[in-house]
Amino acid sequence: MKKLNYSMRYMMLCFFFVLVCVIYTARLINIQISGQDYYSSGYSGTFVRKVSISAERGEIFDRNGIALVVNEYSQNIILDYGTMPYTNASKNALISKAIGIIKANGDEDNLKETNFPVKGVYPDFYFDEEFFSVPSKVSRFNRILKDHELSENITCEAFMSHFLRYYGLTDKKGNNIYDGEDLYDILARRYDMDYMRFSAETPYTLAENVDISLITSLKESILEGVETDTSSVRKYCFPGYASHILGRIGKIPAAKVDEYVEKGYSLDAYVGISGVEAAFEEYLRGQDGVKVIIEDEYGYIIDEYIEKEPVAGQDVYLTIDINLQIVTEYALHNNIDYIVESALSSGVPLSGEDAKAGAMSVLEVGTGDVLALASYPTYDLSTFNADYSDLVANTSSPLLNRALNGMYTPGSTFKIATAAAALSEGLVSATQKINDTGKYEYFSDYQPACWIYNRYGFGHGYQTVVEAIQNSCNYYFFEVGRLLTIEKLTEYCQKFGLGEKTGIELGETAGVLDSPEYREKSGSEPWQVGDVLQVAIGQGKSMFSPLQLSSYISTFISGERRSTHILSSVQQYGTNVITYEQESKLLDTVNISAYNRSVILGAMKDVVESGSAASVFSNYDITVGGKTGTAQVNENKSANAIFTGFAPFDNPEIVVSIVIEQGNSGTTASRAVRDVFDYYFSLGSFSPENQTDADPIEEIIRLHAELKEKTKNTAASTQPDNDDVADE
Repeated sequence: MKKLNYSMRYMMLCFFFVLVCVIYTARLINIQISGQDYYSSGYSGTFVRKVSISAERGEIFDRNGIALVVNEYSQNIILDYGTMPYTNASKNALISKAIGIIKANGDEDNLKETNFPVKGVYPDFYFDEEFFSVPSKVSRFNRILKDHELSENITCEAFMSHFLRYYGLTDKKGNNIYDGEDLYDILARRYDMDYMRFSAETPYTLAENVDISLITSLKESILEGVETDTSSVRKYCFPGYASHILGRIGKIPAAKVDEYVEKGYSLDAYVGISGVEAAFEEYLRGQDGVKVIIEDEYGYIIDEYIEKEPVAGQDVYLTIDINLQIVTEYALHNNIDYIVESALSSGVPLSGEDAKAGAMSVLEVGTGDVLALASYPTYDLSTFNADYSDLVANTSSPLLNRALNGMYTPGSTFKIATAAAALSEGLVSATQKINDTGKYEYFSDYQPACWIYNRYGFGHGYQTVVEAIQNSCNYYFFEVGRLLTIEKLTEYCQKFGLGEKTGIELGETAGVLDSPEYREKSGSEPWQVGDVLQVAIGQGKSMFSPLQLSSYISTFISGERRSTHILSSVQQYGTNVITYEQESKLLDTVNISAYNRSVILGAMKDVVESGSAASVFSNYDITVGGKTGTAQVNENKSANAIFTGFAPFDNPEIVVSIVIEQGNSGTTASRAVRDVFDYYFSLGSFSPENQTDADPIEEIIRLHAELKEKTKNTAASTQPDNDDVADE
């Protein structure tokens, strides 16, 4: 029996020994072969890893090849996932030492801002309200809470307690291992690394745009896991100009992470967020490369090579002329200042003293090329992040691109469409007269009056279509609008593109063309038969953007509605090799006879020569055409001022439209349009002949500053023009 027991014990020991050997062998195989997520064995004693090489983003130029947005290179300090220590204690020590060196070197301002939701100093921590005001940050915050099985209603105290413990920043008794600011810095970085999904494919940026002295200090300290990386940031060649057009880049929005990941983007990639940067992301984006690094068992690099070369994005050339863009922005701003100063000096209430915003568009006739888009107030892309809170809080909405998304009642500028429809349909002739008696009494229950009747108590008398446009006679257009019917008027307006998107590649609002169909779809008050009268004079619920106004007038002039566009061409990075050229699309044609068109264009010439805009264009060097408009907002605000003009008259090249919110008079709004004509046609203050050898952009700014000062000095003795009409 004893012999049997010894045999059983012997067999059990042998079995246990074999089992242990199998387990260790399996574990060894797993570690060396299948258990490596990041490293792979190259040959005995070495490991191979791959890192991404960021591709250059394409740059942005204007129509003349002037650089608008370029890449500027900087050195960054990053944490590398592959060479970082494994344990919490080692990671925390590394981060603490790296941040200490950065601060000691005087580069604390270069530390990348964290996405940490807590502010304060131990033990007085609190949730940061600014953090939770950003939806994308809240979304990622909730994702992390879910990963940690924490409630979305967690208190700040519970949040801090959990993550201090999770990241190994407290000992077994719950005491903090680090003190004060050091504790907060490490915790914020560890959390931000998870927030940014720090991984083998996504290094973590610790400090940005650092100098060689800091890089040297860090290398001398031999911090394993801390490396340098070269990256490029966007440099804006004309800070503060064309901001609404160019747009900005940023981290992938939380709501679009899956979409971009499917396209091959890394989670920390920068993408176009707005403007040109977003609209042409597919061209501007480059393809990242791959670098293979071979290290020995101690982490020293013994070889590295490029497995896949990065491919730079393509350069985008716009239809914008940056010189003209700057002039347009200055002209708009100065025009608003002029209106405010004139109103204040006049002492007349609601005469423009509340003007503070507006927009302009400059469109090339017949091509759809957008030459300039100005929106005021504006902002500076180069300081966008620092200014963001103030920009969002600003009640004047500087982030709104009013040229594309500002919706404005067109006022009398709409009468061009009404006149074109009435003449084309044969309801009136060029010589036929309609008697403006003041009050329009066709309907018994709705009897609007002409502006002149409301102001002086009498009508314009007999008016031809030319005189009605020149005098902006509401009564005339009440009558032809009724004769046209809303159905026929809508048909023509749609051909002009009113209430339709212009086709520009940037985000734009379609606007509203008031009609029974619109009322029904929008759920607003039911259409009444007399509403056609207000639509015919550009009132009612119709609202359009400044670019839409320019497109509409350009369509009337050429007889073709073409899509507007801001992209000129796409070229290989840093070369003149064109890979794509943009062309406008023919969207519609408008059947207006050459005679009827000439009649209306002649009326628009009369507006600037002897009508409401004559005081601004008196004795002008070239013949132009245009139409003023004034649209009431409410009884507590000055009216909006609108003007749309084209030049030269005999062979129109450009159409310029402007809307100044609370600008009071379309006449005064035409001043900015004249300034644009001055520069474009080399006239007046903006003639190239007046420029010195200085940078032409700087010279334009200097000339504008002089003009603004001159205007300011004479404002007290200058009354605002009252030739324009108030479209009631």
